[in-house]
Formats: sequence, structure tokens, C-alpha cells
Amino acid sequence: MSGSTGLPTINSLVKEDLAGLIVDLLAGTPLEGQAEAIAAFTGALLTSIVGFLAIMLSMFMILWIERKQLGRMMDRRGAMTSLRSLWVGENGTTAGEWWTMVPLIGRPIGALNRWLNSAFGNHDPSRPTVDRVGNRSWMGFAIFPGFFQNIADGMKFLIKEHMVPERADKFVFEVAPYLVISSTVLILGLIPMGSGVYGPNPELSVLFAMAVFGIAPIGVFFGGWASNNKYTLIGGIRSAVQLTSYEIPLLLTVLSVCILSGSFNFVEIITFQGQSGAWNLFLLPLGGALFLISMLAEVERIPFDMPEAEAELVEGWWTEYGGMRFGLLFAAEYMRTYAACILFAHFFLGGWHAPFHGLWGDLPIVGLASPSILWVLLKAWLVFAVVFVWARVALLRIRTDQILEFGWRMLLPLAVLNLVLAVVFRLFLFDASGVVDEGLGSAWSLGIFAWALPLLVTGASLGIFAFLLRDENKEATPERMFHIRTLEPAGTHVPGTE
Repeated sequence: MSGSTGLPTINSLVKEDLAGLIVDLLAGTPLEGQAEAIAAFTGALLTSIVGFLAIMLSMFMILWIERKQLGRMMDRRGAMTSLRSLWVGENGTTAGEWWTMVPLIGRPIGALNRWLNSAFGNHDPSRPTVDRVGNRSWMGFAIFPGFFQNIADGMKFLIKEHMVPERADKFVFEVAPYLVISSTVLILGLIPMGSGVYGPNPELSVLFAMAVFGIAPIGVFFGGWASNNKYTLIGGIRSAVQLTSYEIPLLLTVLSVCILSGSFNFVEIITFQGQSGAWNLFLLPLGGALFLISMLAEVERIPFDMPEAEAELVEGWWTEYGGMRFGLLFAAEYMRTYAACILFAHFFLGGWHAPFHGLWGDLPIVGLASPSILWVLLKAWLVFAVVFVWARVALLRIRTDQILEFGWRMLLPLAVLNLVLAVVFRLFLFDASGVVDEGLGSAWSLGIFAWALPLLVTGASLGIFAFLLRDENKEATPERMFHIRTLEPAGTHVPGTE
């Protein structure tokens, strides 16, 4: 693999050491004939668990990023974890000296509680107005920047009761969340997280992951229908229609990446980007934009959150779910969002390869030039912060007809164009001799100089983007979708004069 450091990977350790150990342990037993198959299954399972744990543990980071970034954009600090007193109560009502009922350690607990109240409690001479109005113990010294707020939210969901609506279809109502959650977890188990950090690696892993990604809309529709609530039914129908219309541009965009890279395998697509000398984003910038927009719609993030639309549908298709089921559905939405960010890093940003890794050579920078899970995480977090969170802050929710019209009339033709570009690049402009195992390749040189095609495509795309940004004459292009903007000021239109 390009940029390998020669260090043993998780896959090699599992396949060689663990597999040999299992074969030795099963020698002389009735399972001796299946020892190699059992070793292969165990190795794939363990490496899948490692990758899955890496995603799940690092997912707390995107929750924290969103909280803090939204707070900063709204000119506030966001969630904070403060060191403050406990059991202070409100308006003078407390639990009393409850520690006197604790045997042996009651007195130390009481002393600690009194010290916390005096040092970090309600009284704050620097804020006399707040000190006088509120007896709520909100003040304190911040020790963590709100990261553990996510754990508190999870604990809150765990202790809430789950109730099934009286006239709901109970079986379908209970099954629907598992369709959404299990399909999301299965995707996370398929995505490689680093050089050698992956479990099952089927030849058509991309197609399999995209097929699994398409299971969730079924669970969404079932949950909305089975809840026996008009709001959930509307949300389920909206979700099914929206996800179906945006899956076609998404699949065409992924197909263009596979054609350009010459493989339907995650690992081979990432390896190709490291060996050919250019990330796919610089060859298919249109494809990168289409992938992000389609994924925004697929995970139902703003501005494509019409299936939930809390302003008009309470919580959309999951209105009737409570307790941990609501928490798991909420987590599944973020897991799908995180999976979208990681997939974008793999498809368009070189996966676990460092930027210009071939030029870094053997610089004395520990681990930065080598393929690493760190690069996958950094790229995924960057995509989440720049695209998903920024879109949530800057854009408004659009109507259902606008969502469908945008998907069918704009994204689908652009996805076909992107697919044609990928075919042309691969068939006529690809130089296989420029693919190298070590160093920085130059498979897109066009016979002029290294990386000529990526530079040309990127420059032309930025020029077109800048031109479209400066488009001020809206009436010169009446063929645009008429739902996107209003040409006449409010109150000046006279019905019947169209």
C-alpha cells in the first residue's frame, strides 16, 4: 500500500498471530478441519469491532463540534461542564443535611458539600444581580468545554419510559427503529478506518454499503405509518419520497468515483488515490458537491429536514417514540451523518493518506506522513464542521416540492454529467504508468507535466463557481426552477394576471 511504513497493521497481526493461535488451539479437536475458516471469521470480526469502536468513540467529537460551533456562531460559548456545588436546591429548598444518614462517611461528605457550596455555590459577589435573582447554582469554574454533556444526554434517554401508542401497529412500531439502527451499524462495520484497520473486505464493498444505506428509508416509512399519528404519517411519506429521489444522484456519483478509481472496493479506491498522485476531489469536484448535497438529504439534515420539521410536524416520523428508542434514532441520524463524512473522506479526500504524502518522504515527523486513522478522523471532522454544521446555521428549511424539484431537475442531470466526465477521464486521459507503489504518482499528467488534469479541472471548476456566485441578473435565465426565488416583491402580485 502506498506510503506504508513497514509496521505491522491490525489486519496482519490478526491474520498471522491470532490465526496461528486459533489453528494451534483447535488442533486435535473435531473442529480442526474448520480451523482456518474459524480463524478467518474471528480475524474479520475483531478488526470490524476495532473499526466500529473507533467510529463510535470518535463520534462524540462531532456532537461536541456541533454544540460548540453553533454556540460560537451565535456569539455564545455553548455547552460547558462546570465545577459547582451539589444539592444546593432552589429558593432555599434543599434536601437538608442528608449526609447525616450515611454511615461512616457521612461527616466527610457533609464537609465536602459545605465547601462546594461556599466555594462554587450560589453566592458570587462579582454578579450581585444574578446572585440576588437566581438561587440556582449555575455559576462555577469551567473545567471541561461541554464534552461530557453528551454523556448526560444519553443517561437522560436511558431513564425515560418507553410507551407504545394505544392504536399503533405494535409489531411494526417496534421493528422500525431496529431497521434504521441496525442498517446504520452495519455500514459502520464495513467502512475501513485506516491502513489495515478494516474487517470484511469484499470486492464489491462499496455496492454492498450503498445497498445497506438504502434500507433505512423502509424503517422510516414503517415507523411513521405504524405510529397511527397523522404527523408521523406525513413525516414518513415525506422521508420515503425524499430519500428515494436523492438516492439516484447519490448512487450515480458513487459510481463515477468507482469508475475513476477502477474498483468497487473501499480499500482499492483509497489506495488508488494515494498511488495516482491526485485525490478524486480535484478530478471530480462536481461529484464531491453532488455527494455532499445528496448526503445532506439522505441523513435529513437542514435544509432537507422536512421529514422531521419540528416546527410543523412536532418531530416528524419519530414523534411517538420516546425513551432510549428516541435516543437511538437520534444517535442513528448522527451515525449516518458521521458515516457520510467518512465516506466523503474515503471517496474524495484520499482516505487515510496524508496530503502530499509522497513529498513528505522520511521527514522526522512521527507518523504524520504515513497512512493513519488520524487522517481519516481529521478529514471527517473537517467535512462535518465546514459542510454539515455550517449548512445548518446558514440555510433555511425548504419545502417538499422544492426538495423534489431540486433533486430530479438539477442533481440528476448533473450526476449524469459527472458520470460522463469520470468515464472520459478514465478511458482517455488516464496514464497507468504514472501509478506508483511508493512516493507520489502522476497518472493524470496529460503528457505535459505532473498533475496537469487535476489542476486544470480544479481551476475551471473554481472559475465556474465564482461566475455563478456573481450571477445578479436573475430574470435573464427564466428556465430556472421557479420555486427557488420570488421575482416579485411580496404584496405586489395580482391573482389572475399570470
